[in-house]
Amino acid sequence: MIHKSGFIDIIGDPNVGKSTLINSLVGEKISIITDKPQTTRKKVLGIINKPNYQMIFSDTPGIIHKPVYLMQKMMMIDIKKSLNSADIILIITEIGKYKYISKDFFDCITNKNIPIIVLINKIDKIGIKYKENVLYNTIYYCNKLFPDLEILPISALKNINKDFLMKKIESLLPEHPPFYPKKYISNRPKRFFVNEMIRENIYILYDKEIPYSTEVVTDFFKEKQNIINIRSSIYVEKESQKGILIGKKGNILNKLKLMSIKNIEHFYEKKIRLLFHVKVSKNFRYNFSKLKHFGY
Repeated sequence: MIHKSGFIDIIGDPNVGKSTLINSLVGEKISIITDKPQTTRKKVLGIINKPNYQMIFSDTPGIIHKPVYLMQKMMMIDIKKSLNSADIILIITEIGKYKYISKDFFDCITNKNIPIIVLINKIDKIGIKYKENVLYNTIYYCNKLFPDLEILPISALKNINKDFLMKKIESLLPEHPPFYPKKYISNRPKRFFVNEMIRENIYILYDKEIPYSTEVVTDFFKEKQNIINIRSSIYVEKESQKGILIGKKGNILNKLKLMSIKNIEHFYEKKIRLLFHVKVSKNFRYNFSKLKHFGY
């Protein structure tokens, strides 16, 4: 039996549905999702295994056209590095969006001699937020920008055209043995998903600068038969942010803890004991050594 295997990179602007798409395709919550931009910071692989193929999807951070601080610049470098190993690229935008992909990234993508598909996401909003002609206008714009590429309207949230997309990707995969053991659904360790679930809830609970000035590191992860003991450090950049994160008498931090326990228990299907430490790491978004410590 012929076996196919390859890396599929999903790229696009923030909040166009990259993480929703990879979660839908893989069938597991590999990537965290919020309505705030730049929720995804690090590349996450989601792996689909079938007897005759292995699809390795890469959910990358949203493209930041003008990075401000070092962490954003490192995120963009990571995307470009990822593209070097891609066998297929999915460029994802959304209905009604007409300005995306900087020339820098456009040249980086179109110079590669590999299959590229443009996905127009969120077509489930037709008749709710948009009229049908908005989709036609978006397709027309994409055709002008990418005249030689296949364009596919989808809804990652509602799974519209999901099966068609999967069959298309399967047909484009190169012949190759599996890159990862067939039982894997991601390349990331368990602590990574704990960090991400906590960070997702920080994005949900806190406003303004707090989510963007926060990093999570799980220092202790001990798994037993029916319970997992976890100790995670939440880093902020300023003392004032530490007070906001904790809240009056620790009420907001306790809410964050309860939300995170619920998410982690659902993910691992075990009882969770979770302990938080809130620490200050001044201006870590601008410090190379600190960012490397955080896994960038």
